[in-house]
Amino acid sequence: MSLFDWFADRRKGQFVGKVSQETDESDGLWCKCPECTQVVYRKDLIANSSVCSNCGHHNRINSEERIKLIADKNTFEKLDQQLSPTDPLGFKDRRSYSDRLRESQAKTGLKDGVVTGICTVEGFPLALAAMDFGFMGGSMGSVVGEKITRLVERATSKRLPLLIVCASGGARMQEGMLSLMQMAKISGALERHREAQLLYMPLLTHPTTGGVTASFAMLGDLILAEPKALIGFAGRRVIEQTLREKLPENFQTAEYLQEHGFVDTIVPRTQLRPTLASLMRLHGSKKIELKKK
Repeated sequence: MSLFDWFADRRKGQFVGKVSQETDESDGLWCKCPECTQVVYRKDLIANSSVCSNCGHHNRINSEERIKLIADKNTFEKLDQQLSPTDPLGFKDRRSYSDRLRESQAKTGLKDGVVTGICTVEGFPLALAAMDFGFMGGSMGSVVGEKITRLVERATSKRLPLLIVCASGGARMQEGMLSLMQMAKISGALERHREAQLLYMPLLTHPTTGGVTASFAMLGDLILAEPKALIGFAGRRVIEQTLREKLPENFQTAEYLQEHGFVDTIVPRTQLRPTLASLMRLHGSKKIELKKK
């Protein structure tokens, strides 16, 4: 048995019950909240922004659903849809990187793990990027970095506020240094956006980790987060073994980070659109009607 197979068997043994339960309950008209176990009608859950009405648990949503919750109806104009990832390193572990890309593209309908564009939020113009955890764990590869950088540069040239919805496991190991370079590229574009005295807000959702946390997720003028989102750089176990200390139970949650000054405010998903509109209004944004290309 290879080392990869050994780890896979251990994960399967630890999580098979949980995974199969979630899979079984994801089909049909009803679903069970993974937090409070209350059974809810799926349409009611979707109508409430995929937030449990009983306990407030925020279920994971994809980039398309996220954009619908944030942008005014029929205002989101996608940018750089033609960009598609390649396999510059010819990377292969148990499967080739090219095969993993094709599988994620077929599963999500996306070319890579982020969707970018321009929209309005209650009439206020906004440059918006929404990362999609369903595409290889929302990992940051060259295309993700390029699309976000282009969006930041467009927001700077058009003098628009910027929101990046972060949902990522970090840098994409299959692209090695090319992935890590995106951290510096995006950060540089954000610095030019800041120098133009424009508003940048990252929204940290569950999970936001690794190189994304170490770069653009923590560079905002106002750092927003969803309730109970996992936010961190290294994993809990790695930190505990390094420090030889037991960490608090709520360590690396949005609430813990807000308490310690890393997050400015926690915004429930159902209140996100009016909150964004209020923040943009306070920072001098003016309502406009976007012109079609």
